[in-house]
Amino acid sequence: MSRGKRLEIELKPRDRQQVEKLLGGGLQAVRTTLRALALRQMDQGQSTPAVGVNLGLSAKAVWQIGRRYIDGGLERALFDAARPGKAPGLDQQEQQRIIAVVCSAPPEGRARWTVRLLTEEVIKRKLVPRVGRETIRILLESHDLKPWREKNVVVRRDKPAWDRG
Repeated sequence: MSRGKRLEIELKPRDRQQVEKLLGGGLQAVRTTLRALALRQMDQGQSTPAVGVNLGLSAKAVWQIGRRYIDGGLERALFDAARPGKAPGLDQQEQQRIIAVVCSAPPEGRARWTVRLLTEEVIKRKLVPRVGRETIRILLESHDLKPWREKNVVVRRDKPAWDRG
């Protein structure tokens, strides 16, 4: 009652050793462990539906693991391919320029920087062609800067704390 051609996997001896080593110890991601178990069971001659039932996976998922092993080898079968993700909104130099502005004194008539004020100032000074408030907020958060809470982000101390009076 099977549909299509049966997928038969025979692991290479070196791949078999790597799968056993992976399953033998150390912390691994659950996905990786399940894929290794699926490959081992298919190597032992079990069908994809049987392996799926044993591991709590669909037969299609097991078939895809086997297919990836055949097409791309062990690494491709066990691990996800890298995903490109979205490019960062600011490069390293732009980030440094914005942080420098945050560490400087706020504009005349202002006690402290706000995210909105920073966004306007950075665009006005042409430090970046275009930037949103949320991008600046995330940048400040990643550097643990909260200029809207403090009067001066960079505090200059001429005297030691115990000598102030």
